[in-house]
Amino acid sequence: MGAVKKVTVNLPAETLARAQQITGPGITPTIVDGLLEIARREQRSALRRLKGKIHLEIDLERTRR
Repeated sequence: MGAVKKVTVNLPAETLARAQQITGPGITPTIVDGLLEIARREQRSALRRLKGKIHLEIDLERTRR
């Protein structure tokens, strides 16, 4: 992990509790996991936008050997 930034946020208690049940104890790991999931979701969306725009010339018979 790179630089760390301390923040203060107001979160719905029920939402935080539900997220902590999934990620385990600790508020910081729960928040970090959530932020990383947002980044992964954007990466998946970016890949979906590329669908049909990349043309590959692959010889399947040759690659299977």
